[in-house]
Amino acid sequence: MGLASELDDQKVNTTHVEKLSTSSIDKSSEHLEDLDSIEQTQSGRYAWLVAITAGVGGLLFGYDTGIISAVLVYLNEDLGKVLNASEKELITSITSGGAFIGAVAAGLTADRFGRKGAIYMGCLLFVIGAILQAAAYSLAQMTVGRLVVGFGVGSAAMIVPLYIAEVAPAKYRGRMIGLDNMSITGGQLISYGIGAALAKVPHGWRAMVGLGAVPAIILCCLLPFCPESPRQLIYHDKHDEAAIVIQKIFPLGTPEQVQQKVQHIAGHVAEAKSYSAQKGNLWLIKQLYVVPGNLRALIAACGLMAISQLGGFNSLMYYSSTLFALVGFANPVAVGTIIAATNFFFTWVNLMMVDRFGRRRILLATMWGMALFLALAAVAFHWIPINHDLSLKTTKIGWPAYVVLACMIIYVGFYSSGMGNTAWLSSEFFPMEVRAYGTMMLTCSCWGSNIIVASTFLTQMENTTPSGAFGFYAAICFFGWIAVYFCYPEVKGMTLEDIREIFKHGFGVKYARQLQKDLKMKRKMENASA
Repeated sequence: MGLASELDDQKVNTTHVEKLSTSSIDKSSEHLEDLDSIEQTQSGRYAWLVAITAGVGGLLFGYDTGIISAVLVYLNEDLGKVLNASEKELITSITSGGAFIGAVAAGLTADRFGRKGAIYMGCLLFVIGAILQAAAYSLAQMTVGRLVVGFGVGSAAMIVPLYIAEVAPAKYRGRMIGLDNMSITGGQLISYGIGAALAKVPHGWRAMVGLGAVPAIILCCLLPFCPESPRQLIYHDKHDEAAIVIQKIFPLGTPEQVQQKVQHIAGHVAEAKSYSAQKGNLWLIKQLYVVPGNLRALIAACGLMAISQLGGFNSLMYYSSTLFALVGFANPVAVGTIIAATNFFFTWVNLMMVDRFGRRRILLATMWGMALFLALAAVAFHWIPINHDLSLKTTKIGWPAYVVLACMIIYVGFYSSGMGNTAWLSSEFFPMEVRAYGTMMLTCSCWGSNIIVASTFLTQMENTTPSGAFGFYAAICFFGWIAVYFCYPEVKGMTLEDIREIFKHGFGVKYARQLQKDLKMKRKMENASA
């Protein structure tokens, strides 16, 4: 979701699209020299503080999607009866369904009402959903509470990374967006810790879901200290306010550089407005499909996102406690916490690597590992005595259970250091005029795929055995790795105009590789002359 800073990059390079199409070293160098000079100055703490504050929205996202794993284990008969597999899948998947709707609503209103307003609305939904769940005494009320929380989750998944990207300096775009993903995995880790701490408390699951309102209230209190993004301010003709925000983001920038930045943003916003003037939302969404370059960007971005969700990771986030209880661990929530901690740590690893090594290289280096260890887990499940109804034939924990745990930990390490964060960066593939809608489709791909996993995992394990389910996920990761090799170009360090040009050359893997070489040569020449 590296949107805003890239927006700025695109504005800077509007007049150089034709030059880029030749991909010559000289013209690529000339293109680089025309970047906003203020982007080359040292940014201050302000942008980082704003990104960290907005990242609390990611914490909400992670907590409310992670806590259900523990809740499913300790619900017992508190909703009037013991829930069967289908009912557990319902209250799990309904959040993903709500998130799908929330993402669409946020995407359609993101430009009209700004970013902060949508974040406030998300916080309100989180609070209402938490109260409904904590007070639930029936399956219907619990389902409604999970649905309302889903609306907030979808809104946060769509808006928070978009907002962070629009206040992020270009050089730190990947890392700042990674902060949101770290907040998500941090929220999941906290949810597992709270789930383990309240495991022995009677009806402790009510406190688990109720605590989801706390970070929402904190975020509401902190948001007034955060600005609206510069792009949104200029979009609504508030140029002076935008200049103030830009100056805070780049404290060492001169007044002339600040005004130049405002002019670049204003020019790009004017171009986007003229492109969509008197056009409705449906017409703009249609451009994602009828313009070949946009369609290829959509396939690459949404394809990776779908693989990241269908590759088995969310079965662990939603059902890890159920899964580890299945293989015989006495405290499955505590064991699941190990998975959440691994997820959090390796998300930080990705945060440190993504701007240095690039998106494509990291994906190719990690996705094969996901496929391998899912396959090994599938083999280990064959040796665990599990009945057709997913009950364990023995209470003894054997070596296969520890093999499954080890495989899941290593799998999560590969996932979190690779596609777990990188999939959300793919919104940088979309040009400005359709970016909000492209990001909306990216988020919908996330939650649409999420619904499939959340609503079918337990049933799939019953029908195909755990070995069959995890073997299926392994196959998705393997073929996804092949798809990335052929269809996912490297865009590290490129401006939006560079990326727009890439998808005019098919999926642009070779073309992007040549551009990367040109950019690297230019930097060496600049360093040599410095």
